[in-house]
Amino acid sequence: MKSFPKILFIFIVLFSSFVSNAQTRNQRPTIKLENQKTRILFIVDCSYSMYGKWQSDTKIKITQSILSNVIDTLNGKANVELALRAFGHTQSYTLQDCNDTKLEIPFSNNNNDLIKDKLKGLVPKGSSPIANSLKAAKLDFPECKNCRNIVILITDGIDDCGDDPCKISQTMQNQGAIIKPFIIGIGKGNSDYFKCVGNYFGVNNEIEFTKKLNDIVNQAIYGSTCQVDMLDSYKAPSETNVPMIFYESRSKQPKYSFIHTMNSKGLSDTLEIDPLISYDIEIQTLPKVKIEDVNIKAGSHTIIPINVSQGTLVIKYKGKEQNTKPIGVLVKRKGERETINLQNINSSERYLVGKYDLEVLTQPRLFLENIEIVQSSTTQIEIPATGNVQITKPNDSFSTLFVNEDDNWKFVANLSRKQLETISLLPGKYQVVFRPKNSTLTKDTKVIEFKIESSETTIITFENKNK
Repeated sequence: MKSFPKILFIFIVLFSSFVSNAQTRNQRPTIKLENQKTRILFIVDCSYSMYGKWQSDTKIKITQSILSNVIDTLNGKANVELALRAFGHTQSYTLQDCNDTKLEIPFSNNNNDLIKDKLKGLVPKGSSPIANSLKAAKLDFPECKNCRNIVILITDGIDDCGDDPCKISQTMQNQGAIIKPFIIGIGKGNSDYFKCVGNYFGVNNEIEFTKKLNDIVNQAIYGSTCQVDMLDSYKAPSETNVPMIFYESRSKQPKYSFIHTMNSKGLSDTLEIDPLISYDIEIQTLPKVKIEDVNIKAGSHTIIPINVSQGTLVIKYKGKEQNTKPIGVLVKRKGERETINLQNINSSERYLVGKYDLEVLTQPRLFLENIEIVQSSTTQIEIPATGNVQITKPNDSFSTLFVNEDDNWKFVANLSRKQLETISLLPGKYQVVFRPKNSTLTKDTKVIEFKIESSETTIITFENKNK
C-alpha cells in the first residue's frame, strides 16, 4: 500500500503530459516575426462627420471603444510599439483647415494607457485631411533599420481637401517608408477610392469593425508561412538547392535570401515571412526566373509554384583526363547576347531546360551552338585539349598569328614584342607572319606554318637576318 502514492504520482505526470501533447497537436502554431520591431501607427478620423450616429452610439464613441480594447490586447507585446495620430480635431469644420492633423502619442514602449487616455479626449470638429495625414505620418516613424512600419487608418469618409492620398501612399511604399496601409471604412463603401491607397475594409456594423481591426493587428504582429514549389517539366516539385531572393514589390529592396531545401518528408521546406508585403521572387537558376507581385495569405500556409525545370551541362576535355589549366566557357541562351554563366571546362552546372550557345575562351575562340539541355538529363560536351606553341624571335618585331579555316587564314592574335612567347592553341593548322621592326623592306617578312596537337608543344624560331 505504501507504493500507492508513488504510482498515483506517476499516473498524474503521464496524464498531464498526454493532455499537454494533445493540446499542442490541436493548437495552431503561432508564427512570430523574430528580431524585428513592429510599429503600428493608428490614424483616427476626428472630422465633424464622426459625430454621426451609427449602430449603438456615435462613430467616434464606437471607434474609441473598439480601438481601446484592441490596444489592451497589445499591452506588453514584445517588439511591438504603438503611436496615435488624429485629424480634424483641433479646428472647426467651417475653417476647412487641411493641416489639421497631429501626432498625439509618439512611438515608445508601454504607452498603451497614454494612447487610450488621448483617445477618450478626442472630439470631432473639422475636416478630413487624409492625404496630409498620411504624408505627415512618414515623420512619425523614427529612423530604424529593422522595423516594420504599419499604418492603420480608421475613417468614415474620404479626403475633403482635394489632395491625393493614393499618390502619397504609393510614394511612401516605393520609398520603403511604410508597408501598404490598412484602411477601415465605417459605414460607407469607399473601396474604389481607397483601393490604390492600401488594403481597404468596409465595415457595416460594430461586430465587423471589431473583428476586422483584430484581424489586421494580428496580421501585423504574426507572420505567415509559405513554401516555394520548384516544378520540373512534369509539374512535379522536384527541383531544389537553388538560391531564392525575395524583394519588396514596391520598394524593390531585398527582404529575404534562402537556399531552397527539401525537408525530411521530401517536401519544399516551410518559410516564415511577413504576410503584409507583396514580393518579387527571383529564383537564381541559370538563367534566373522571376515572378512578381506575390501575395502571402495572412494566417494560413501559401504554396508558391514556379516552373524551373533543369538539366545538367558537363563540359570536359576530349579523350583522357587532361592536366590542362581550366578554360572558361561563356554560356548564353540561344540567339541572345547576354552571358548567363562562365563555366570552366572540367565542370558541371545546372541550367533551365532549353537551347544554349557556348563560346569557349580558347585561342582561337570555339563556338558551339544549339546545345540542348533536357529535364533531369546530362548533356556532355567535349572540348579538344589545347597544345602549345613556343615562339622565339628577336625583340621589337611585328608578328601575327593566323589559323587555317576552310583554306582561309583567319586572324587569331598579334604577338607581343617579347623574345620568347608561349601560347596555348586549339588543335589545327597555323601560321606566324613575322618582320623585324627595324627592317625597311617588305620582303623581309617571314612566314612559318605549323600544326598544333592536343597536349603537345611545337617550337618555332625566327632569325633576324636581312637579305
